[in-house]
Amino acid sequence: MEDCIFCKIVNKDIPSNIIYEDDKIMAFEDVNKMAPVHILVIPKDHIPSINAIDEGNKDIIAHISVNISKLAQKLGIYDTGYRVVINCGKDGGQTVEHLHYHILGKRALTWPPG
Repeated sequence: MEDCIFCKIVNKDIPSNIIYEDDKIMAFEDVNKMAPVHILVIPKDHIPSINAIDEGNKDIIAHISVNISKLAQKLGIYDTGYRVVINCGKDGGQTVEHLHYHILGKRALTWPPG
């Protein structure tokens, strides 16, 4: 998608502090940090939201899930704990229409957030 900010980051049209990248996914620092560690993990293919996961692209979810714990180790939050968030749709707080996972850590995260 030519106007998707995350697709532009994947294509390296917009600079980002990339933490991890392979042929399927990319992880980079969120510019609007909500915690000392706030990383976004996205599929490189444009998938608008979790509602768009289907039989043709479901394997990306497993790939992201496997890599989240590896990223948590790399970021030093594996043992202390972290939160993984997926927002979906306007009412769910999704502001970029490209599937993305927030990894938050390095502080105690309360529930409900606030």
